Amino acid sequence: MARVLSALVLLPLVIGVVWFLPPVATLGLASVAAALAFMEYAAIMGAIDARVPRTITGVAVVAACVAVGGGYLSIEIILMSALIAVGALAVASGTPTPSVLHGTTAAILPIVYIGMPLGAIAAVRATAGPEALILLMLTIIISDSAQYYTGRAFGRSPLAPAISPKKTREGALGGIVFGTVFMSVAARWVFPEAPVVLILVAGTCITALGIVGDLFESMLKRGAGVKDASHLIPGHGGLLDRIDSWLFAAPVFFVLVRYLHTT
Repeated sequence: MARVLSALVLLPLVIGVVWFLPPVATLGLASVAAALAFMEYAAIMGAIDARVPRTITGVAVVAACVAVGGGYLSIEIILMSALIAVGALAVASGTPTPSVLHGTTAAILPIVYIGMPLGAIAAVRATAGPEALILLMLTIIISDSAQYYTGRAFGRSPLAPAISPKKTREGALGGIVFGTVFMSVAARWVFPEAPVVLILVAGTCITALGIVGDLFESMLKRGAGVKDASHLIPGHGGLLDRIDSWLFAAPVFFVLVRYLHTT
């Protein structure tokens, strides 16, 4: 029940912001999501003693989201500044241990893993309008739902048993097929002049990478011995648990949108 209630509250809120408010509101929502997801990520890294400087990295993650989503900042400067700051902190610690390498790499990853993809989502809204972002959202939702139901009905072969024992190849195939079909049909209204083959390829890549994104986050949690990223969303776990598919799928859709708007 908590899972259903959470979805009934959050989904209309997100759709409302995307559809009825100006693009900067979507960027603001993405920035808040980036900050919350980073805090969950940092907690996961803390479980394996990878020390992530939360203030510096958190600011860099949000700044990367703003840079990609709104163009107000330079992503190159953010990445280089974050690397210098994190590296300087590592040197200042004066302890040349393996944990320094773990902490440094763990501090840089969320800028690319969380900040930039969420910025790409906001950029889609600003570039192609609310219809395009809603198309991406519904494609991921339908793909996730199809994975669950086809996996329950037909699932026999484990997809990645060491990472996520419940996922099956049949479920993954169902998610890719249903998600791609939906996107191919709905995209005719959003991108009426786009080549059908391009939409089919993009839809397949987006749904497949959504599965990879889900497995990647599961791998991070399993490696750290953590079940959920947090308990922020009742019945769903943490925010990172909810947007893991988006973080790998959104960049591909972002590239598609930029291509269609420059040709």
